[in-house]
Amino acid sequence: MVDRAPAAASAASTGARAADEADELDALTLGRRIRERRQQRGMTLDQLASAVDRAPSQVSMIENGKREPRLTMLRTIATALGTTVDELVKAEAPNERAALEIAVERAVRGPVFASLGLPVIRASKSQSDDVLKALLGLHGEIERLHKERASTPEEARRANAELRQEMRDRDNYFAELEQQASALLEVAGHAGGPVSQQTVSDIAGRLGYTLHYVNDLPYATRSVTDKRNHRIYLPVQQSSSRDSRTPVLQALASQVLGHDEPRSYADFLRQRVETNYLTAAVLLPEKDAVRLLTEAKNLRRISMEDLRDAFAVSYETAAHRFTNLATRRLGIPVHFMKVHESGTIIKAYENDAVRFPSDATGAIEGTTVCRNWTARTVFEASDRFSPWYQFTDTPTGTYWCTSRIEKAKEGEYSVSVGVPFAHVKWFRGRETTNRAVSRCPDESCCRRAPAELADAWAPYAWPAARTPTSLLAALPTGSFPGVDETEVYAFLQGHAPVD
Repeated sequence: MVDRAPAAASAASTGARAADEADELDALTLGRRIRERRQQRGMTLDQLASAVDRAPSQVSMIENGKREPRLTMLRTIATALGTTVDELVKAEAPNERAALEIAVERAVRGPVFASLGLPVIRASKSQSDDVLKALLGLHGEIERLHKERASTPEEARRANAELRQEMRDRDNYFAELEQQASALLEVAGHAGGPVSQQTVSDIAGRLGYTLHYVNDLPYATRSVTDKRNHRIYLPVQQSSSRDSRTPVLQALASQVLGHDEPRSYADFLRQRVETNYLTAAVLLPEKDAVRLLTEAKNLRRISMEDLRDAFAVSYETAAHRFTNLATRRLGIPVHFMKVHESGTIIKAYENDAVRFPSDATGAIEGTTVCRNWTARTVFEASDRFSPWYQFTDTPTGTYWCTSRIEKAKEGEYSVSVGVPFAHVKWFRGRETTNRAVSRCPDESCCRRAPAELADAWAPYAWPAARTPTSLLAALPTGSFPGVDETEVYAFLQGHAPVD
């Protein structure tokens, strides 16, 4: 067993997020205190900017709480305003009106307001206190309704959003799991190249586990581990779309990481992320993968297909692994998407400022992707054997993506990796002429039917929606969601070795 480093990292990340929220409040309050002091002294924005040798636009961003000045700049501002740094950084707003404006600003910047797709509102002098109070009251009521409506499924979505934020804070790179993967490969004597099935079996043996392939594995499971007798049960018949090494490594990862029975859905999600990460880190060892990707970057031909083929893994595993290493080891911000053919997001990650659709909790799973994004247009590609490349112009910038379609029992889904325009120079496929424009979340982009179609059919159309079971049971009960514990216990009882 190893120490629960990921759990410690979780606590640190939670503290970091709380600090981030405090920083945002401090930045807003600080900005208002600077503005209040400037106006008391009868200084214009231009005069203060000149006094601190900065552009008026930069000082304006500080006063609006959009930029937090460095300590040296804060000292310069304090001197120009005839006050002290301690006075400017006080936690309380300078007056009641400023406190009201700060509250409105925080509400507007939050996920609830963003999910409504409304224009950003700035608190200004022209708005009365009553108007600002009304805005805050409406925001509070909308937030209350969101919480009331979702209940347990909302808890799951919040857990997803919080976990994704932690992954973003760490650039999706978990150094402690990389070290664990290296240790496992060293124990098995892996000397480089693709990790074979035999190497995986050797790792299991070194950890004291034996592998048993059976025909009656419980339906909802990919493997079952008997920790008493140190056995791992696996299906005899493997899915054609799954790597036979993966379920073994996932089962071992849970034991290596010392996972206990999850206490909550958030704990379950965290364990799944850690397990999948460690599995991928074994199949695509950091040292070898970084060497290959660095060479590809130097030649300006990074390719998910090359990474997939070099380590004999699935395209999705290669794409996932690339997001682990892209930012920390290559200096490339990145986003990843797995999207069902219906257009709904299955999972996604970003640290490159791309704007995923989300709900009021900040969750993105189950939301619908713009039909102009690469993750959707790839389904229209006539050539299913070649990667699909596309530039997409969005409200937050231009992004380049590479995408492929893979199949599962639930249907087809696309797996996409994308980067901001400034980083496309490192990738194969950058010369593509495929280009699209997305104005989402503006409904006129793709969420509202064209006027001529709506006029012709809106009064007459009555579609019968296919209701997914996940809509009615978004969060399965039990310690291991979706798994029948009685079936698992009976299975282990039936397969337990006889003394």
